[in-house]
Amino acid sequence: MLDVRTQAAPIGAPVPTEWTRKDLLDTDTLSADEIALILDTAEGMREVRSRPVAKVATLRGVTVVTLFYEQSTRTRASFEVAAKALGADVVNLTASGSSVEKGESLIDTVRTLEAIGADLLVMRHGKSGAPYLAARNTTAGVINGGDGTHAHPTQALLDLFTMRCHVGDLAGKKVVIVGDVLHSRVARSNLWSLLASGADVTLCGPATLVPRSLHGAAAEEGRCTVSTDFDAALEGADVVMALRMQKERQEKGLIPSLREYIAGYQLNARRLALARPGALVMHPGPMNEGIEISPEVAHGLTSVIEEQVANGVAVRMAILYLMATARHA
Repeated sequence: MLDVRTQAAPIGAPVPTEWTRKDLLDTDTLSADEIALILDTAEGMREVRSRPVAKVATLRGVTVVTLFYEQSTRTRASFEVAAKALGADVVNLTASGSSVEKGESLIDTVRTLEAIGADLLVMRHGKSGAPYLAARNTTAGVINGGDGTHAHPTQALLDLFTMRCHVGDLAGKKVVIVGDVLHSRVARSNLWSLLASGADVTLCGPATLVPRSLHGAAAEEGRCTVSTDFDAALEGADVVMALRMQKERQEKGLIPSLREYIAGYQLNARRLALARPGALVMHPGPMNEGIEISPEVAHGLTSVIEEQVANGVAVRMAILYLMATARHA
């Protein structure tokens, strides 16, 4: 089988050469070595993507099923492209038009997919914890493509990969995540992966949208802080990630108005100038330009938002590759 990993390794202990987990449900249980293994493998996948014919037959005979109970563009398309680039067979399913509409339970659905030959199941669900339930009831490998407001591990890993491409070793680097942290599965998964990589993280936003419980024990080490002052939080930042402001939060009274949110927390040119020169600008998408991020910053010189999307394919190729080969080792 083709080994597409590169020889590059981060500073520190040797990176393991094998993946041993059946599932990828969040980043909070991943060790720094496991994260490094994924990112190093993604480097090789990015090289594959740069070839004139950006496909290999590494996962020929492997069946990848995407099961999405919520709408998605980036994540679902990225996994499909990634799986096909590795030669896997891909089956795309949505809750709409499937037996779910007839009342079939999640457990019955995943067992049915296992019976028809699914090796890997990429799942998005509106209920937090649903992929965990699925993983306990199938021998197929389960990849969490986003569950409720809980976790989105592959987004966090592609974000980390993008940072590493530009910043290098993240130990001691300051990453500011601003916006609706309370309801963001992206923020949660990014927090755990960034702390495992040695970064210092600041979670910033209105008090109603930043749960202090998130920084937990990490705050004792001084590596995760919570702030409601965006201007102050930006001082010394190497990376700034704006989160999508979900407009339904305004309807629930969690922010006084969008105008007030923009005044206090929009990532614009003036605020970006408070960070370190050349600070990376990131956004997990989809963006509300003019609300959480200004157009000139979203498309500015230090923005890597489009690169995040492209890197998502390489990182998801790496995850599919590692999980599929572990199943057949």
